[in-house]
Amino acid sequence: MQRAPHSGVPVCVLGLGLIGGSILRALGRAGRPAYGWNRSAAAADDASAAGFDASSDLSATLRRANDGGHVIVIAVPVPALDGVLAAVAEHAPQAWLTDAVSVKSAVARRVAEAGLTNRYAGGHPMAGTAHSGWEATDPSLFDGAIWVVTADDATPAQAWRLAAGVGLDCGAVIVPAGSAEHDDAVARISHSVHLVAETVAAVAESDPAAAPLARSLAASSFRDVTRVAGTAPSLVNAMCEANAPALLDALDDTIADLIAVRTELAEQGTVGALTERGYAARKRYEAVRRTPFVPVLDGDGWQRALREAGHAGGVVTALDR
Repeated sequence: MQRAPHSGVPVCVLGLGLIGGSILRALGRAGRPAYGWNRSAAAADDASAAGFDASSDLSATLRRANDGGHVIVIAVPVPALDGVLAAVAEHAPQAWLTDAVSVKSAVARRVAEAGLTNRYAGGHPMAGTAHSGWEATDPSLFDGAIWVVTADDATPAQAWRLAAGVGLDCGAVIVPAGSAEHDDAVARISHSVHLVAETVAAVAESDPAAAPLARSLAASSFRDVTRVAGTAPSLVNAMCEANAPALLDALDDTIADLIAVRTELAEQGTVGALTERGYAARKRYEAVRRTPFVPVLDGDGWQRALREAGHAGGVVTALDR
């Protein structure tokens, strides 16, 4: 899926791992002017060798973005956010700002502390693999994927438009949401899933005597459930710990359901209550239909209207010119 660029505003991608590097590649595929930075000179060199405009000089990269009024996409792990935002505040306060981090409230808070809220709209492409680094990047990673762009009450219209344009040019569809509600949702459909996958993988080896046979018998159900357990632990730790309040609630519900099904099995010899609920929930997920709409980014309460549209299953597939 390729789209003509919505805007000629160049994009500066900070962090060229799986997500940031794939954004750089996808924008290049779409013909959108883009360049990138990575802390590791090796990754920047690899991107340059692949024909992309990349550097390991952060201050120079940010001055370039500032002088042109470009769109900066922060695609670094949560632990690196504070340093990168401090550099943006110092060298690129006039650039527009978005990000590709998997939590939103923590990023919005740190953006505010850096004094950059009036240039910022948060972003989260709901795509990825268990692999990392420039070598894992893929220009088609976001094709047809959901890309959240936050519409908090303080979000500037131009920042939202530019952030959404980046996602569209990468091949995604845009879902507007508030930062806090985004974090509550991803705690249940992403972050807790990572921890459940880690648990399933670990439990398969919890009995040392049975572990060799368990590994040899493991087939598609084990493979599918544990796929994200192949993600680097440091990345999982960073995103889960940054969303701790919402994740704790999701884990409480997960644990309560597992305790309930264990009790049901022990006392009644059945697991039917949970399997019926889970089956029905999966079918509702499979039946989700998304409705395209054109966002209106002016007037009082436009952010609330976008959030409500996102709640109702609305997606943005194009922006008016």
